[in-house]
Amino acid sequence: MNEFFTLMKSELVVTAIIFLLLFIKISKGIQHSSLLSLIQVLLLINFIAGFFFNKSGGLFGDMYQTSPLIVFQKNILSLAVYLISLLCTDWLKKTEHLPEFFMLMLSALLGMFFMISSGNLLIFYLSLELASIPVAAMANFDLSKKRSSEGAMKMILSSAFSSGILLFGISLIYGITGTLSFAAIPQLLDGSTLQIMAFIFLLSAFAFKLSIVPFHLWTADVYEGSPIATTSFLSVVSKGAIAFVLMTALYKVFAPMQDVWYTMLVILAIITMVIGNLFAIRQQNIKRFLAFSSIAQVGFILVGISSGSEIGITAVVYFVLIYTFSNLAAFGVAAVIAEQTGKENIDDYKGLYKTNPFLCWILALALFSLAGIPPTAGFFGKLFLITAGATKGSYTFITIAALNMIISLYYYLRVIRAAFMDKNDNPISTIKLNASVKLAMIICGAGILLVGLLSWVYDYIHSLSL
Repeated sequence: MNEFFTLMKSELVVTAIIFLLLFIKISKGIQHSSLLSLIQVLLLINFIAGFFFNKSGGLFGDMYQTSPLIVFQKNILSLAVYLISLLCTDWLKKTEHLPEFFMLMLSALLGMFFMISSGNLLIFYLSLELASIPVAAMANFDLSKKRSSEGAMKMILSSAFSSGILLFGISLIYGITGTLSFAAIPQLLDGSTLQIMAFIFLLSAFAFKLSIVPFHLWTADVYEGSPIATTSFLSVVSKGAIAFVLMTALYKVFAPMQDVWYTMLVILAIITMVIGNLFAIRQQNIKRFLAFSSIAQVGFILVGISSGSEIGITAVVYFVLIYTFSNLAAFGVAAVIAEQTGKENIDDYKGLYKTNPFLCWILALALFSLAGIPPTAGFFGKLFLITAGATKGSYTFITIAALNMIISLYYYLRVIRAAFMDKNDNPISTIKLNASVKLAMIICGAGILLVGLLSWVYDYIHSLSL
């Protein structure tokens, strides 16, 4: 029993918070401001608890597995959820169904925790559904806006389609191997045509969830229509979780088919980086801009995953940590501006520095990091991803990835130029920042600067991946 509570600590803490919110909801309830403060404290406790009493092991016949690296991956997601609760304070206080929103978000987070710890394809599928369905409801939380309902509809249709593809792939794997266990499947793979087809179905489902081109068409519309709290969750927590699980699937389950999936990842990475960058250049809405930016970032994550080694694991986990700080900082600035002024277009950001210098510097740090400009952490993150990708010796692939970094500079600097240099006769007025929002932005800014400069962070992650 002690082992059960220790190994499943992360999931049990999240479950306890969900039930507590449920009891609060069905009771007389608490005022929104007090309830939000309580939730933020609980999410902080959930994050801190992830660093204690951790050990490796398995439960339920190794259908559930955990290790220090898996716990660290869960801690990154817990940190992201905590920061989202701080950054979107203004919107969360106004939303009518605050406890329901967090019950949905934490249910999705719980599904992602189980997904990362899956040691069996059946548990993986059930966890993926638990992580997907609540997010579709979260996307429709701006009940008065038609585009929010439209985004939720596209989200649930794409999720249903990808889940069907995934189930078909799993059924083929089970038919071929006679098992669903991650440990047993690799010994039964020989790279036959049917196995490759089954793998393509599974990879397609991952591609939907990660917004890999050409399975990305739902992303921009869902990001634009959803509340920024949901958009932030989709962009950081959901993508981070799927990236972690994809590594596990490729490195452990489909390791005998490495030559096959390496070629696929190279092709997908290139078209994802190129399409993401080219479409980001055309965007005027800040949420659609960040949507295509996140698609391009996924392309770089695939570069790191393609290495198929411990270096790739370290680089991807390290980059997701950096991406969490960088993307949430950018979404945080967009959230406070949209909530207090209703403005979401990049042209509206012209002259922002004159009225809101603090927001401008946080936005600049975030975009510099996403672009991979030193000395921000994003530079080190992309450097290690490209270094990991280069271990296969495909220098044409790495050159294309490096060129895409240069292309991304254009559209990131376009936003920074608008905020710092362009004139605006009617700039955004001075925005009053809630203490929680300011704290989260400072945490993100510090993370962007320190995670790259403190080498022990990378070394620690590398020690976990060995």
